[in-house]
Amino acid sequence: MTEKLVDTANPPALQTGQLVLQADPVAQARLRADRRRALLRTIGTSLVNALITFAVVLILWQCIVSFSGISPFIAKGPVDVWNYLFTDEDAAANRAAMAPLVAQTLVDSSIGFVFGMITAIVLAVLFSLSKAVEAGVMPLVLLLRTIPLVSIAPVIILITGRGTVASVAVIGTIVVLFPALASILFGLTRASQQSIDVVHVFGGGRFTSLRKVNFPGAGPSLFAAARVSVPGAVTGALLAEWLSTGQGIGGSILKFNAQAQFTQLWTSIALITLITLLLYNIVQIVENIVLVRMGMQPGRR
Repeated sequence: MTEKLVDTANPPALQTGQLVLQADPVAQARLRADRRRALLRTIGTSLVNALITFAVVLILWQCIVSFSGISPFIAKGPVDVWNYLFTDEDAAANRAAMAPLVAQTLVDSSIGFVFGMITAIVLAVLFSLSKAVEAGVMPLVLLLRTIPLVSIAPVIILITGRGTVASVAVIGTIVVLFPALASILFGLTRASQQSIDVVHVFGGGRFTSLRKVNFPGAGPSLFAAARVSVPGAVTGALLAEWLSTGQGIGGSILKFNAQAQFTQLWTSIALITLITLLLYNIVQIVENIVLVRMGMQPGRR
């Protein structure tokens, strides 16, 4: 009986509509055109929002440098960073010096992002399947969230080893885990109870309803978790580099500050901020594309 489960993602009414569309080339072409226009509109909106964000960040940065009264020897603005990377005589050497630092931080951020998202998805599924697991594990997750990471970092490094990939993964996962878990778990609990009841009526269990109902409906929340996790993963990577590996942007910031290399310091901060904003907006563009193709309205969480 379980083999005759109703496809809750495509109910009979929707399947009938799809058959009508397949029999009507004009309606099918109109549907494709509407989806293409919606897709271009969402991509254009995302790009405009990204440009506005970059402009606001640059304006705020310049205002802080210009009107905060900080010495120009210490405070460097966008023009100083631009000159350091592109117009100074040593610009090529400066870019060559910054490239491996940025690359290392991106690698460390990717490790934290991947492990954090996988852990969040697995825990969200387990919490949805078993309230006992949620009652036992959620306090530990909340504990990791409330305790300052700097205070438990020595224990993490002692267990995983200083400068190891494991230390980067654990620290990045702790930073990413809670907001991603909260978003994904919220999405899984928003499924239609009527659709879940249909699965149960046709013999499907909790795991089947999770696969056929909860997960398809949690798409927007999953992308929201990914967007929130991007800056979290970068923050976790910087912390791991500062506390454990001593590499990348996080490990170099202290060196630049101690050696009074303030241009390099501000350039590092500017580059990692720019990359974080870029990655955030890339995830948002991918989210809008996927949601439009799935027939969902972007921006509705």
